[in-house]
Amino acid sequence: MIYKDFQGLRLSALGMGAMRLPVIGGDDSCIDQEAVDRMVELAMEKGINYYDTAWGYHGGQSEPAMGRALKRYPRDSFCLATKFPGYDLSNMDKVEEIFRQQLERCQVDYFDFYLFHNVCEMNIDAYLDEKYRIHRYLMEQKKAGRIRHLGFSVHGSFEVMKRFLDAYGQDMEFCQVQLNYLDWEFQNAKAKVELLSRLGIPVWVMEPLRGGRLASLSPADTRTLGALRPEETVPAWAFRFLQSVLGVTVTLSGMSDLRQLEENIATFGEEKPLSPREWQALQTIANGMVSPAALPCTACRYCVSHCPQGLDIPALLGLYNEHSFTKGGFIAPMALMAYPKEKQPGACIGCRSCEAVCPQQIKISDALARFSQSLAG
Repeated sequence: MIYKDFQGLRLSALGMGAMRLPVIGGDDSCIDQEAVDRMVELAMEKGINYYDTAWGYHGGQSEPAMGRALKRYPRDSFCLATKFPGYDLSNMDKVEEIFRQQLERCQVDYFDFYLFHNVCEMNIDAYLDEKYRIHRYLMEQKKAGRIRHLGFSVHGSFEVMKRFLDAYGQDMEFCQVQLNYLDWEFQNAKAKVELLSRLGIPVWVMEPLRGGRLASLSPADTRTLGALRPEETVPAWAFRFLQSVLGVTVTLSGMSDLRQLEENIATFGEEKPLSPREWQALQTIANGMVSPAALPCTACRYCVSHCPQGLDIPALLGLYNEHSFTKGGFIAPMALMAYPKEKQPGACIGCRSCEAVCPQQIKISDALARFSQSLAG
C-alpha cells in the first residue's frame, strides 16, 4: 500500500468510501453488514487506514454500518471521516445535534477528519451565515479534540469554492474534490487543484471513476490504452492519472464488493504516474466522451449583453453540458436551486438575440428549452 504523509500521519493513498456499500435486495438503505465487515477486514489487513462516510449515505445507514465494522479494531489503527450534511438546508441550524448523533452512530469519541459537506451554489450563503454557527461550532469541537482535522468537500463551481476559502480557508486543512481525467477540464477540476496548491491545502479525491463511467471504456479507447500499458486495467488508468496530479493525498473509492476492493488494493501497491504521452491519451479519450453531448461554449459572454432576460448563458450552458453528459444527475439541479426562477433556463423567451452574436453558432434557445424540459421531467 502506498502511504502519504499528512501532519505526522501516514495515510493510505487509497481510502475506502462508504457511499456504495453492498446492500440486500437492491435496497440502498438495507446494508449487508456481514459483507461490509469482510470488506473492512480485508482493507485493514492490506493496509487501508482511511474510511470515509457521511450522514446521508445509504439513507442514513452508512455511518452506523461503518461504526459497527470498525468497532472491532483499535481506535488508533484507522482514521474515520464524516461530514456535516449541508447539502440539506434544513440541517443548517442543527449542527450541534447532528454532530452528537454522528459520534453515537459511528461509536467513536472523536473524528479524525470532519468536513463541511458539498459546498455548492445552493448552500454557500448558508454555510457563510454566522447565525448558524456551523464554522464556529466545528472549530470548538476541534479545540476540544472531538475533531482532529477539519476540511470541506466541494461540488460547486470554482467561484463558489473561492468564496468559501476566502471566508474559512485559514482553517481548512484539506479539501475533497471531484477529480478524474474526465473532469480535469470538463468541470474545471484543474483550476480547483491549482488554487488549493497555491494555498497549500492538500487534495482528497472523490469520484475517481466518475460514478463508474471510467471503469469501462469503448473497445477503441480500451485498445489505445492497452497499447501503451498492456498490463494495466481500464479502472487502474483513472488511478494512475490521480497519482500524476501534484497535491493528491487520499483517493476515495466507493467499492461495493470484495473484487473491486482487491483490484484497487493491487493498483495502489505501487505508484506509476503517467508519461506526457499517456496523459495526453487520457485527455483525448475524455474529450471524445464529452464532445458528443456537450455544446462548444467558450464563455466569451457575447451572448450575455444581448439577453433581454439578463441570463448568465455560459453558466447555464455549462450546467446543460453536465446534465446532458450524466443523463441527469444531481449537480445541475442542485446548482440551479441557487438561481432565482427568473434566471433559470425556463426564463429564456426564445428571442435568439444571443445566437446572433455567438461565435460558435450554438442554438442557445433550443438548448435552454431542452434543459428546462429535462429538469421538469
